[in-house]
Amino acid sequence: METKRILMDKDAITRAIRRISHEILERNKGLSNAIIVGIERRGVVLAKRLQAEMERIEGLHIPCESLNVAMYRDDRNMRDEDGPTCEIETTEKTIILVDDVLYTGRTIRAALNALMTSGRPKSIQLAVLVDRGHRELPIRADYVGKNIPTSHVEKVRVRVEDMDGCEEVSIEQ
Repeated sequence: METKRILMDKDAITRAIRRISHEILERNKGLSNAIIVGIERRGVVLAKRLQAEMERIEGLHIPCESLNVAMYRDDRNMRDEDGPTCEIETTEKTIILVDDVLYTGRTIRAALNALMTSGRPKSIQLAVLVDRGHRELPIRADYVGKNIPTSHVEKVRVRVEDMDGCEEVSIEQ
């Protein structure tokens, strides 16, 4: 029997996005040479929300890009010798990398590999809505909406209105 607990509702997600936006702006003292990069799929939705909130707060437009990391994953067999390249120009930019859930760290590692193929960023900062622990790699988020201790058998689901028709973070058995 599958059980589901709601950990964040729409209002909690909105508050987390607002808080993370303020933290990013405070830490970076403006973001004139920055790019927000959302990891496909739900990371892109969250990145766009961060972009809109920071624009509302500062009146500064920060470009927002999406990143598909499938070809950079370490659990995928690469056939192309040179490998793919990321189309986002990263050289000397502050990159705000955004994802929905941080778990083992492997998706973030793939994103870092992708970003490094197109230049040398000034810095890369990680923002996630949920950090559920269980890291397999030494990766941590700079900005976290909510820390949720979980077991390996539990699943954290982020649902966003734009894709799922509802807005929530739940934990399921």
